[in-house]
Amino acid sequence: MKKLLVLAETLLIIAGAGCGAPETSATEATPDTFTTAAAGLTVQNCTPLATASVIASGHDGNLPDNTRDDLLDTRWSNLGKGSWIDYDLGSDKAISGAAIAWHDGNVRANNFTLMVSSDGVNYTQVYSGTSSGTTEAAETYTFASRTARRLRIYVNGNTLNDWASIAEARVCGAPAASTVVWRGDFETGDISQWSSTQMVSSDRLQVVPSPVRQGSYALKATVRQGDDPINSSGNRNELVKMTREPVGSEYYYRFNTMFASDFPSVRTWQLFAQWHHEGCCGSPPLEFYVYGEEVRLNIGGDPGVIVWKAPLVRGQWQDFILHVKWSPDATVGFVELYHNGQLVLPKRNIATQFAGMLNYLKVGLYRSDTVTQTGVVYHDGWTMGRTLADVL
Repeated sequence: MKKLLVLAETLLIIAGAGCGAPETSATEATPDTFTTAAAGLTVQNCTPLATASVIASGHDGNLPDNTRDDLLDTRWSNLGKGSWIDYDLGSDKAISGAAIAWHDGNVRANNFTLMVSSDGVNYTQVYSGTSSGTTEAAETYTFASRTARRLRIYVNGNTLNDWASIAEARVCGAPAASTVVWRGDFETGDISQWSSTQMVSSDRLQVVPSPVRQGSYALKATVRQGDDPINSSGNRNELVKMTREPVGSEYYYRFNTMFASDFPSVRTWQLFAQWHHEGCCGSPPLEFYVYGEEVRLNIGGDPGVIVWKAPLVRGQWQDFILHVKWSPDATVGFVELYHNGQLVLPKRNIATQFAGMLNYLKVGLYRSDTVTQTGVVYHDGWTMGRTLADVL
């Protein structure tokens, strides 16, 4: 559908002209109080669907096709309550609303209903209401998504007379389905969104109402020296999510992390998020960790490549969006990172998996067993999606 710019012409007010009485002729006249510039249609909160044809119950010479020409100074009109105009999409589509610009919509409110049909015979009412009566611009009326081929607008008069008169109308497509794959944001009030735990006791991984970055709950992860729930190297208390992203898949991950005000400053590794390979041993192919007074993102295991680092900030939420294409091929895989709303790591090609092994996500705190101080880190907002819009 073409989109015309509104012409910036001044309305010319004709001196001494009144509003006039409601129309009584067989055709609906445009009030002669002013000359209207040719204005183009714009719609809000609507993704217009192309229509194959339009029909109406009748007209006064202002044809139904005028409602598809993108101009607000043309219209379809018909006298009588129950007049209708009907748009054919050509085939069944998912629709969730209609955007209607009413002729003289700034001086009268129209009573109307919306109905949908797949066969042009049997119609189902999906909306009933009244226009605002305050604007000639398009207003969008929404309803629960339906699959249908036709949308019919019944007009049951207006606050001034029984004319049905529409300048422009569009059938609105249903919003694209969200491609959010998984949420681990603790808004269930527990850890049920996650696959399993590796913790010595439930007080080490607590869902708490404060502090939170978003919603009502966050995770408080605590590690003390000697915490070794899986008899492995290091000390840990972690949540596990078996994401197992396929080779060649591409995802966005959003998460929020806050380090406690007394988080240990030690020149050794303290992981707070990692995508671990399915193998038993060795450093993971992708890990976020603290080293001394730096936060780092390392790719490729040990030693791997530090692709990003920033100063460690305690007592404040840190927002991360990680964009990854998972592949053991360094010419195919990539990472991209946003930190606190800023792009800090432009897309960089690098191997993000080990050959023959998928990854899974671990969140909490995992660190060298040489650290003696208690460590506390908070997690919130974990979301995994296929597009940036999903996680935003």
